[in-house]
Amino acid sequence: MNSSNRKLWTYVVFVAPALFFFTMIILVPFLRAIIYSFQDWNGISSDIAWAGWDNYATIWKDAGFHKSFAFTLKFVLVITILLNVFGFLLALVLNLSLKSRNLLRTAFFLPYVIGPVIIGFIWQFIFTNLFAEIGKATEWSMFMKNWLSLPGYAFWSLVIVTVWHSVGYFMVIYLAALQGVPKDLLEAAEIDGAGKWKRMQNVVLPLIRPAMTINLFLAISSGFKAFDLNFALTRGGPFGTTESIAYHIYLDAFTKNLFTLASAKAVVFFLVLAGITLVQVSVMKRKEVEM
Repeated sequence: MNSSNRKLWTYVVFVAPALFFFTMIILVPFLRAIIYSFQDWNGISSDIAWAGWDNYATIWKDAGFHKSFAFTLKFVLVITILLNVFGFLLALVLNLSLKSRNLLRTAFFLPYVIGPVIIGFIWQFIFTNLFAEIGKATEWSMFMKNWLSLPGYAFWSLVIVTVWHSVGYFMVIYLAALQGVPKDLLEAAEIDGAGKWKRMQNVVLPLIRPAMTINLFLAISSGFKAFDLNFALTRGGPFGTTESIAYHIYLDAFTKNLFTLASAKAVVFFLVLAGITLVQVSVMKRKEVEM
């Protein structure tokens, strides 16, 4: 066997299993969901009728879908800003010569290792029990309320838990980018009279734009796909005010048996998310600086 055939078989051996599982677990279900979105089926019976565009027409009249979509947009906007701001600030601090920086990096990253469902149940206990005890001890009105039963507070509960859970991951990406900024450029800028803010604005921020692109993409995509914390912490309540699109589709498919309608919503959801992320990545890529 010559070297070219050996390389080809090496690629096949290593790529084929991943390609097989990707096809069976992601691609096939995705294509089936597109087909189901044009059908009328409750997910249980053997009778499957062709519905055409009826499911998509129903979506535009579905107030619950519009409500969950509006909530998801608001949620994505808030956590995208907070995750990137706090992740970058933590990275700046931990990029300094601190004796405890390795310990702090581990501490901030540790919540991301814990499963979101477990995090949701832990924080549910904190919001409902621990906050009540703090409220009794301090008599602060903020802690004397049940955050998960009030719409405005429930939204910020999800935001707080999401940021606390994921900010360490964003911090690590920004930290890697900051450590990759050449020190000679910073020293040259300092010699030229540039202050800290000027060096940050004109040297550091342009050079870490690839990390910004990645973190914005991760924040937007994970925010739109939010399900685990939504399920474990609020279950879409109170009164559906914190029902994300992913959780709304899950309820339609597996509690209301509106399987094909849920498939149509999932396809619309995919198209919206793909469009937003493609625009975001293309815009950020054009602003990146090559070394």
